[in-house]
Amino acid sequence: MRDMTPAHPHGDRMTVAGLLDESLMSGARVVAGQDHLDRELHWVLPLSEVLSRHEALDGVAVYARPEALLGSAGALAALAARGATTLVVDNSVPADFPAVLPAGLVVIEMAFPVGFTALNRLLAERALSQEVHVMRYATHVHASLAGLFHRGAGLQMLVREVSNLARNPAIALDARGHIVAHNGLTPEIAAGLTEAIVPLLTVDLPAAARLSAHHDTRVEQLDDPLGTRWTAISTAIRLGKAFEGWVAIVIPHSEPGSHELARHIVVTEQATAIIGSEMLRQHSIDEAEERARGDFVQALVHGHFSSEHDMRTRAEYHDVDIDSHFGVFVAPGVVPHGVDNPAASMVRLARYAANVAPDPAVRSYVTVLGDVLVVVRSLRGQDDDERRREMAHYAGAMACELENRRGAAVAVSYSRPASGAQAVSGSYREARIALGIARRLHLTGAISYQDLRSFTVLAEVAETDQSRALVTDILGPLRAAPDLREFLTGYLANGGNVNATARALNVHRNTMLTKLDRVSRTIGMDIRLPDNQFTVWLAIRLDLLTEVHAAVDREASFR
Repeated sequence: MRDMTPAHPHGDRMTVAGLLDESLMSGARVVAGQDHLDRELHWVLPLSEVLSRHEALDGVAVYARPEALLGSAGALAALAARGATTLVVDNSVPADFPAVLPAGLVVIEMAFPVGFTALNRLLAERALSQEVHVMRYATHVHASLAGLFHRGAGLQMLVREVSNLARNPAIALDARGHIVAHNGLTPEIAAGLTEAIVPLLTVDLPAAARLSAHHDTRVEQLDDPLGTRWTAISTAIRLGKAFEGWVAIVIPHSEPGSHELARHIVVTEQATAIIGSEMLRQHSIDEAEERARGDFVQALVHGHFSSEHDMRTRAEYHDVDIDSHFGVFVAPGVVPHGVDNPAASMVRLARYAANVAPDPAVRSYVTVLGDVLVVVRSLRGQDDDERRREMAHYAGAMACELENRRGAAVAVSYSRPASGAQAVSGSYREARIALGIARRLHLTGAISYQDLRSFTVLAEVAETDQSRALVTDILGPLRAAPDLREFLTGYLANGGNVNATARALNVHRNTMLTKLDRVSRTIGMDIRLPDNQFTVWLAIRLDLLTEVHAAVDREASFR
């Protein structure tokens, strides 16, 4: 492949010395500023136009006829203050030209008049020639990377090609500053350089440190963990309005030449579109796989497989050992108000939950069902006692993680260990019932299905005709008076102690006695008697279990 790198990326860009080498400038003499002939020139403007405006004049040559400079000491000082590179006097300088000129301003006296048009054409041709060189090299870089992209080479191959084009190591970072691919560096050095460069890329820099029109290309000096000085040329990856990360070329010394620097800037700026497109493509693939995995987990917890063969086939695709032991954990996934995308925020919460208490021998599978986060986690314990301890530890860690991220305590409920994937749906039901009870009792932290034995032992009778009749007889009369039911629940929660209930509900003792009489008349039994208190307590729990079961059944009915 023919090397399209321009021989001198800055060579066709005019400097003062280069201007003096042109045949048009034959016989010209440097009146002042002999030490600044290496300064670059981008354009030429007539003195009359320059004096009527106030913009900076960096890289600008100012053209003037000798007669326009009569009595011009103040004008010369203004030109120098605005950064003008040189003053070209089209013929001999006037007799009253100042002997002492502003520092940094190169003054050139022409041997014979050439006119503004000829000088302007010369600089324009040189500027156009430079742009053509850059465009040709940029096209070569883009074509090389685009060819790999369309062949599906992947991020690692694209970054390797960037490194080959630059003849230096290269790194691609995502929007969070994590390495997605690198070439030419050991993992340790790449990690050290990334740790050093990301803070520099995420802060604003003065204009002098930004090298592109979009302020997305920067040159930074940094040190690796071994103390080696590096120069990093980085360009931000922006696709539309979305920021995706950075492409960086790193040079193992602190003073790259202008030719090398220009070449690397072209490479990084051309690489961002191709590497950014590959990153988006990979994101789409990852999201599709995550959705498919989430669908599998939903089918797993609801038992929605057409056959055991269907379950095994899908489990094998998602690398799930269906003969393992599993624990099922559920938690409310409510996110703070004002979040733009609650669904995405809940998915992120689920990912965070899956990553707590990491263990290389354990796999976690997550999904979101309505407003509930679900984690199905493999267990490595050798017996049920070990597996229960393992589940309790993870549930506690998950509760702490969610509390830290949400800023409020949450309940994480979990089931008994499930032996094999076919038992996961039953374990999920247990965990959801435990969560429903925990929500109604305002419990937080790690909560096991077995911790709620006073409820769960009633689970098998909650749906019988006898239990429904008991709930209707005892609580039916209170349906129209929710305040009385709340009062009754508080009274029973305090063990039937009138004074303790009065303090808890912040009511007067006489009001308590009046309400006790009212409740007793409404339900047709004296609530002060222990046997009646037990009966009402039983009815309340059966009613709560019935509500929780109904909610779980409604959720399972949606496929």
